Amino acid sequence: MTSGEFVRAEILVSGRVQGVGFRRFARNAAERLGIDSNPINLRDGRVFVIAEGRPEAVELYINELKKGPMFAHVKDVDITFREALGNVYDL
Repeated sequence: MTSGEFVRAEILVSGRVQGVGFRRFARNAAERLGIDSNPINLRDGRVFVIAEGRPEAVELYINELKKGPMFAHVKDVDITFREALGNVYDL
């Protein structure tokens, strides 16, 4: 696999996204779609997600994050696309 086959999305999710199972939801969605993901709670109440995978799978993943789990209320999703690094733990 070459890095050209993959995309990296750095995603900031705001709203009621902490304390509602959002990170678990994000990890499960990533696993189901076959992408790598690292959701992190931020001190300001947002969740920062790094995701890498095939572009079409990452787009589906972003759509899932926009919905969130049952008790979440996603207000905004800000996405920055970058070249894939091969490691979602590299900030």
